[in-house]
Amino acid sequence: MRTQVAIIGAGPSGLLLGALLHKAGIDNIIIERQSGDYVLGRIRAGILEQGTVDLLKQVGAGERMQTEGTVHHSIELVFKNQRHAIDVHGLTDGKVVTAYGQTEVTRDLMDARQAAGLPTVYEAGDVSIHYFDSAQPKVRYVKDGQTHEIACDFIAGCDGFHGVCRASVPKASIQEFERVYPFGWLGVLADVPPVSPHAIVYGNHERGFSLCSMRSLTRSRYYIQCAIDDKVEQWSDQAFWDELRLRLDPKLAERIITGPSIEKSIAPLRSFVAEPMRFGRLFLAGDAAHIVPPTGAKGLNLAASDVKYLSDAFVDYYIDKTEAGIDGYSERSLRRVWKAERFSWSLTTLMHRFPDAGGFGQKIQEAELEYLVSSKAASTALAENYVGLPL
Repeated sequence: MRTQVAIIGAGPSGLLLGALLHKAGIDNIIIERQSGDYVLGRIRAGILEQGTVDLLKQVGAGERMQTEGTVHHSIELVFKNQRHAIDVHGLTDGKVVTAYGQTEVTRDLMDARQAAGLPTVYEAGDVSIHYFDSAQPKVRYVKDGQTHEIACDFIAGCDGFHGVCRASVPKASIQEFERVYPFGWLGVLADVPPVSPHAIVYGNHERGFSLCSMRSLTRSRYYIQCAIDDKVEQWSDQAFWDELRLRLDPKLAERIITGPSIEKSIAPLRSFVAEPMRFGRLFLAGDAAHIVPPTGAKGLNLAASDVKYLSDAFVDYYIDKTEAGIDGYSERSLRRVWKAERFSWSLTTLMHRFPDAGGFGQKIQEAELEYLVSSKAASTALAENYVGLPL
């Protein structure tokens, strides 16, 4: 089998890249080690920057998002038992973010790919990549007991943090930067109305961070900071709701509507970047190259900007017959990656309780938060980063 671009990973980054390439007339195949149902079963956040929304519309996968997604015009910061609104829409000349679950984004891209009759191999075992430092890279995998090989011009590694693509790069050729945070997020998904239908609420409290967000007008996602070694089994639904209320201002706490969790999990937090993002004819995109703590809602959006840059590079190569795009892909992507990493790190540092911070650290956070909500310049900087820096 032969194709122009072999894409490893059928998550949103791989699917979006496949859709952008198809629209440009570039052949591609997606290889995914899990089943389609497994991919759709992964629960992830879903706050979309305007650039991501525009890309989904561009590839014909935005119709349901436009109908079912909810536009957010502001965020709210809770500290010292008071709520403060940041008018994201007003501070960025009308830019907004859209709440639409990553699972739904993936489903829409899957449906669009299937409708176009484009090839995707699910449940591909023992995926391996070869000769990406030459002009004739290959991908091998096992399906139904048979070994298959795909010859291609390029390999796009969209297979996540634990995928085979970054792991296949010689250690001497890659540099990794990482910060692991000393706490986790306990998250609950519940079919209850959001506490705020038009804002995402971030809480800074002496007991720890909290976050209230919506998936739809009838489904909400809530988080609280927890110890890194906590287990889900330690937290009953009632214990979660009680703790969440303690970390919000009293009026907001009264408005929380509780219900049984339909998904509950603990996620560790880390910042991670691998440099460069190109190795010969292998290109990394999304979580294969970088991880951000979810505080800034940048993970999916960074993956979208990566594949936008990568699809542009392949269009340059195949249509305009220039290698400038592929030569500049890594540098171009990493400039945006590090700005998003900075924002996610700074918001995480501002809103969470660190074990060694003590009373001094809490006072510094409160002073920073008071400055943030009282300074138009500081609020604008937050809003600009939140809605997404220009592509």
